[in-house]
Amino acid sequence: MRLIIFFISIHFFSVLSGQELIAKVTVIANRISTTVERRTFTTLQTQLNNLVNNRKWTDQNFKPNERIECNFILNLDRQIETNVFGGSLTVQAARPVYNSSYNSPLVNWQDNDVVFRYIEYQPVEFNENRIGGSDMTASNLTAIFAYYIYIILGMDFDSFSPAAGEPYYKKALFIVNNAPQARNISGWTQFDGLRNRWWLTENLLNTRYTLMHDAIYQYYRKGLDYYYENEQQARTEMMNTLNTLFTFNSNFPNTMVMQFFMQSKADELIQIFQKATPDQKTRAVEILQKIDLSNASKYKEQLK
Repeated sequence: MRLIIFFISIHFFSVLSGQELIAKVTVIANRISTTVERRTFTTLQTQLNNLVNNRKWTDQNFKPNERIECNFILNLDRQIETNVFGGSLTVQAARPVYNSSYNSPLVNWQDNDVVFRYIEYQPVEFNENRIGGSDMTASNLTAIFAYYIYIILGMDFDSFSPAAGEPYYKKALFIVNNAPQARNISGWTQFDGLRNRWWLTENLLNTRYTLMHDAIYQYYRKGLDYYYENEQQARTEMMNTLNTLFTFNSNFPNTMVMQFFMQSKADELIQIFQKATPDQKTRAVEILQKIDLSNASKYKEQLK
């Protein structure tokens, strides 16, 4: 019996060691009516943590130091009807930088189109063959989580090898094309606004936008990964990345993929270019003010 348990334990450890994510899911439901048991949301949080961390999302084996650190913050702000809740999901992921203890922001995005049905202890599962499921509203939450996990994986793979994230963006597209359709559900079609899951996937798989994938690879693998080895060379590569992003933005202004990429980069870029030459600083500010409008004043003030 001890031998059987030993081999089961070894197998279980080997499966876990190959997993891709180190994720923390937090459910915040302070604004939901007190008529709903608080324990319901604690149970949901546990189930979502199990879904994200215990499932194998790729056929790749990640070493412990290669696993992607993620945070998913599900902030529920309304109860639409009995057992049906709405709110937002903040998705954050970071990528380890080579030869350092630093993790660079990979994804930092808030999705405001989250609606789902949940009754305590009901299964919280994701099945690629039945994404819609029999209860369309209940399955929407796990479809959203799976969608962003594949986006994170795609960004991570893109950052290590040119356009290597495409298989995972296609997985996300499959979810978009088979997403639950029901009353109150939105975010899955091109008609639900200009900044949603449909548009992000469209941008990431649009063959006209290949320059964006080149920029992701340049930024992380050719730039940041050499920062602690040769800061000057890394900064030059980062400057090349900004020029690539500038060219992309000039050709395709106001894309969601540009906003998605730049969402978490301001503080990091400021730190990198604070030690740049005056000419590099001037050019960096000029580009950053055009491709990251929300932080334009921040770049101007801190990269004088």
